[in-house]
Amino acid sequence: MESIFPEPIMTLPEADIPLNGVKAFLSQAEHHQVIFMEFEEDIDLPEHSHCAQVGIVIRGRIDMLFSDELRTYKQGDVYYIPAGVKHSGKIYAGYADITFFDEPNRYKQK
Repeated sequence: MESIFPEPIMTLPEADIPLNGVKAFLSQAEHHQVIFMEFEEDIDLPEHSHCAQVGIVIRGRIDMLFSDELRTYKQGDVYYIPAGVKHSGKIYAGYADITFFDEPNRYKQK
């Protein structure tokens, strides 16, 4: 799969994300992280919570389950997960997004 991201993004350090089939690039700031992610295969996300997260869907589809509410996000959608909110989901092959994490240590560099 050809990357949707241009060279300046792809020259950022890779993020060490413990999921199969994901390529992620890390923009590190003092108080937050921005991750540019692309998925080559379907991924099931178990229920979890973390700091606040904002995602901008560039391509593909992600389904997220909040309590008993299923929400689907596609290209052009923006999602927001407040800090501490439990959620699970499914990311479909071909998905790409830009994700902001409101904490500086969510992911490490590879």
